[in-house]
Amino acid sequence: MGGETTTTVDHSAPDGTLSRLRSRLEGPNTLGEGRAFWLGFTALLGLLLVYPLFRSSYYVSNTAYLLVSAFLGLSLCLVWGYTGIFSFGQVAFYGIAGYTFGIVSINVTGPVGTVVGLVVAVAVAGAFAFLVGYFMFYGGVSDVYVAIITLAVTLVLNTFMGQTAGEAWAVGAARLGGFNGMTEIPSLALGVGDTAITITDAAFYYFVVGTLLVTYLGLRVLVNSDIGYVMVGIRENQDRTELFGYNTQKVKLGVFTFGGVLAGFGGVVYASWGNYIDPSVFGITFAALPIIWVATGGRKWLGGAIIGTFAVTFVSQKLSVFGGQYSLVILGALLLFVILVLPEGFVPQLARRLPGGDES
Repeated sequence: MGGETTTTVDHSAPDGTLSRLRSRLEGPNTLGEGRAFWLGFTALLGLLLVYPLFRSSYYVSNTAYLLVSAFLGLSLCLVWGYTGIFSFGQVAFYGIAGYTFGIVSINVTGPVGTVVGLVVAVAVAGAFAFLVGYFMFYGGVSDVYVAIITLAVTLVLNTFMGQTAGEAWAVGAARLGGFNGMTEIPSLALGVGDTAITITDAAFYYFVVGTLLVTYLGLRVLVNSDIGYVMVGIRENQDRTELFGYNTQKVKLGVFTFGGVLAGFGGVVYASWGNYIDPSVFGITFAALPIIWVATGGRKWLGGAIIGTFAVTFVSQKLSVFGGQYSLVILGALLLFVILVLPEGFVPQLARRLPGGDES
C-alpha cells in the first residue's frame, strides 16, 4: 500500500506488434517512414491489387513486365547503391537464370518442372555470381575493374549464346536457338497434376506484385540491420570498415552473390512471362539499362530503384514506339542529366520536397 505503481507495456497488443514491425522496416538506410508513409504505401498497394479489374489483359500483362524489371533494378541497387560494387553485368545472372529455367522446365514436363526449374535456375545464377565474385574480391580487383570484368563476362555470354543455333546446340529437348532464342518455355505453375495452377494473365500479375512486395520489405529489413550498416560502411570507406574488424571481402562476396540470386529470380519470371528468352539479355544495351534505372530513381534507396526502373522502362517503351532510333539517345541524355544535376536520383529529391520530407 502506498508503494510506487509500475506500468508495463503490453507488447502483445496490436500497437506493440506494429511498433516492433515498423522498427525493423524503418531506419536511416531507407526512404519513407512514419504513419503517413505507410498509409500511402498501403493505398498504392491497394491500387495495384485492383488494377486488373479495370484494365484489359494487355495492359495488365505489360504492367507485370514493367514490375518484373524491378527485381533486376533492386539487385543492382543492393550491390552498387548500398555496397559500392559497380557491377555492369547484373544482366548476366538474369540471363543465365532465364536460360536455365527454360532448359529444366522444357525437359522436366509439367508443373513440377517449372518449380524445379525455378529453384535450379536461381541456384545456378547465385553460384555463378559467387564464382565471379570470389575471383574478383579475393583477387584484389579494384572498383573500376569490377565494372570491366562484369561487363566482359556479359559480352562473352552474349557472343557465345548467339552462336548456339542448330540442332547440335540442345540440352535434351531444349534448343538454345542462337540469336533466334529459346522458345516454348512453359509458364510457371504451382501444384501437382490436375490441381496445378498455371501462373498466367492476372495470376501472373498478382504473383509478381506479391513477390516484389515481399522482396522490397525483406530488403528494407536487411539494409537496416547490422549487416546493412556494414554494407553502407564498405560503400563509404572500405578501409575504415576493415579497421573496425569486419571482413569486407566476405561481405562483398555475400552481397554480390545475393544480388545474383535476386537478378536470377527476375530472369526466371521474365522467361516465364514471355515463354521465350534470347541472347539480347546479355547485350551491352540491356546491360546499361539497369544502371540508368537505378541512377535515375536513386541508387542508394530501394524505393528509388523500383520507381526509377518502372518509370524509365515505361518511358523507354513509349520512346521505342514514337522515338524509334532516338530512344537510346534520349535515355543516354537522361543518364547524363541525372549524373550532372541529380546525382542522388529524382526520388530522394522529391522526398525532400514533400511535407515532412527528409533523408531518413
